[in-house]
Amino acid sequence: MSWTKVLATEALSPGSRQVVKVGNRKILLLNHENQLYAVDNVCPHLKLPLKSAKLTEDGAIVCSFHRSSFDLSTGEVKNWCPWPPGVGKVLSLVSQEKTLPVFPIRVEEGSIWIDV
Repeated sequence: MSWTKVLATEALSPGSRQVVKVGNRKILLLNHENQLYAVDNVCPHLKLPLKSAKLTEDGAIVCSFHRSSFDLSTGEVKNWCPWPPGVGKVLSLVSQEKTLPVFPIRVEEGSIWIDV
């Protein structure tokens, strides 16, 4: 693991999000309620992008495709593949329940750094 400067802090205003590439990974940076988060930009279920995912008041990110949800701070699964109704249970068998990778983040000298 190594710290990588990825973005100027002013480029990630409150409520915004941006995907950055670090090595061969795409990392989703989020400024949610003035707290910065860095998570893998792919849902662990079917590897679909999370850039358009919904953020909840209780600090979760919810995949737009099958509505799996993960804690933004820890990546722990809150709900695994509940959508679509009935079919979601079958789709949940396609891939075992996995946490969402989250990455340490820090702000230093006007830049956002993540540890990948």
